[in-house]
Amino acid sequence: MIDSERYPLLAKLDTPAALRQLGETDLPAVARELRDYLVESVASSGGHFGAGLGVIELTVALHYLFDTPRDRLVWDVGHQCYPHKILTGRRDRITTVKKKNGLAPFPRREESEYDTFGVGHSSTSISAALGMAIAAQRKGDLRKIVAVIGDGAATAGMAFEALNHGGDVEPDMLVVLNDNGMSISENVGAMSKMLARLMSSRRLNLLRDRAKAAMPRGSFAWRFLRRWEEHAKGMFVPSTLFEELGFHYTGPIDGHDLPALLHALRTVKELKGPQLLHVVTTKGKGYAPAESEQIEYHAVGPFDPVKGLVKKAPGKPTYTDIFGDWLCDMAAADERLYGITPAMREGSGLVRFSQEYPRRYFDVAIAEQHAVTLAAGMACEGAKPVVAIYSTFLQRAYDQLIHDVAIQNLDVTFAIDRAGVVGPDGATHAGSFDLSYLRCIPNMVVMAPADEAECRQMLTTGFRHPGPAAVRYPRGTGPGRAVEQELTALPIGKAELRREGRRIALLAFGSPLAAAETVAREIDATVVNMRFVKPLDTELLRQLAQSHEAFVTIEDNAVQGGAGSAVAEFLAAEGLLRPMLQLGLPDEFLDHASREDLLAQSGIDADGIRRAVRQRFAALLPQQPAPLRSAG
Repeated sequence: MIDSERYPLLAKLDTPAALRQLGETDLPAVARELRDYLVESVASSGGHFGAGLGVIELTVALHYLFDTPRDRLVWDVGHQCYPHKILTGRRDRITTVKKKNGLAPFPRREESEYDTFGVGHSSTSISAALGMAIAAQRKGDLRKIVAVIGDGAATAGMAFEALNHGGDVEPDMLVVLNDNGMSISENVGAMSKMLARLMSSRRLNLLRDRAKAAMPRGSFAWRFLRRWEEHAKGMFVPSTLFEELGFHYTGPIDGHDLPALLHALRTVKELKGPQLLHVVTTKGKGYAPAESEQIEYHAVGPFDPVKGLVKKAPGKPTYTDIFGDWLCDMAAADERLYGITPAMREGSGLVRFSQEYPRRYFDVAIAEQHAVTLAAGMACEGAKPVVAIYSTFLQRAYDQLIHDVAIQNLDVTFAIDRAGVVGPDGATHAGSFDLSYLRCIPNMVVMAPADEAECRQMLTTGFRHPGPAAVRYPRGTGPGRAVEQELTALPIGKAELRREGRRIALLAFGSPLAAAETVAREIDATVVNMRFVKPLDTELLRQLAQSHEAFVTIEDNAVQGGAGSAVAEFLAAEGLLRPMLQLGLPDEFLDHASREDLLAQSGIDADGIRRAVRQRFAALLPQQPAPLRSAG
């Protein structure tokens, strides 16, 4: 429970309605308490941090001036939504965020009526808010609709598509552009440069509004004034992009100056048509370490708020580390390599590559579709691009993957991080479907490493393959297998027999191999490290079908259409019908929890595999655990 002595105002604010009962002079104190409470809460439990600190004043002002939840407040991405959650009835549960059965890390409709749109990926807020505005106004509902989008999220094509449409249909809605110069990393691209040049022009806004009010909308004079206004504003503001798209631009406003922010919001709230308010904020505002180290404090584990984050001693390398080192080593060996990321330099392991090979490194901002087609264009000219991307984000570029890369059989390597269950970020960030959506595409080679050494080998295999290839690997660390420095490729489509057993064959794809081996030793089963989802090792499958009575496939991917389905399809086509048990992720979206909890919940840890095999194939199991027999 909140300490009412330390937070006398915030302790009374169970809903935004209570906030609106306060006087405007109380709001700076509310903002101070909210900022201190956010620091205390995230320090004790971890979570997204810097973005929330940057929108404290904006969140207070929006809930104070708008009648939420009747008025719709749509947050983009959701990294910035913790203050919103605190003010909307979830204050005392904020320390449960990201934990099993706790608050979701992003806005979620099932969690609160104040979360008007579920989110986790970026750049959806304007489209969603536009849809709400159109539907509400067609019904005659006069509720206000507000989208809050960061300048990083505004780099995505979807945001421009929504602006383009919104300026055409001209709904009554407000887009708040939260400009802090950051996504997770620093913003890149022409959009961020343009925003840095924008200047406020209040006198021009006042002149325009008075003149327009004096003449009929749509008249020749009104149209002339609007055209003159665009040219005139160009003298004051270096870019008129938003105005050209049909949005009335106001700003920039200091997003930490509550009186100025309230004044600007009151003004645009009453204006008709599509409005865009440009608010300038500082990510990590009010907590000095987060202001100076904005990348490190984007998302944090528990920490001492007095000392700040303490750097941990290096542990065993993660799969992301393995990829980052491989990328630099392969770049040294082949000058045709180019590295591409859609705004995930740190998360995907490209920091070192960006420093050592800056002319071969491309951060395209939050533009996954562009990233893939950019790689296709490079491949057309003889380059060998590597697209480093999370599994869940590759879903946003699926059309480009098929049409621009696979149909043309272009030489593009996809390094797919965060495959399978990811954990605390929840369903929006889980990589549950990549094996299913990749293996159905012609010309693709699809690999899943079981350990760190295989990850490096498979990356080399995919890079040297003259066509599209994907290596998908999980978040975090592997079993700890030593990695050879040589850039060694594997024979494409060849699995590895890890243990010879009797009657039952366990076919593991990627990270579940270690759990499969544990169970196999207990039940004297054969274990195969399948390695390749496409192409399958069909020769080995034929041999196993002749010598085994049942198959168990295990994958950290949706069962529907996944690797196990590929095995079943092959065996059926060959007429080699055997009883099969396909283990993987269930046909549901998994909530946020630790990766270990989610693997157990899905039944693809050792306990789950053991339980499922004993239940399905009890008659085929030995009465006593059998001794280990090597594959030879």
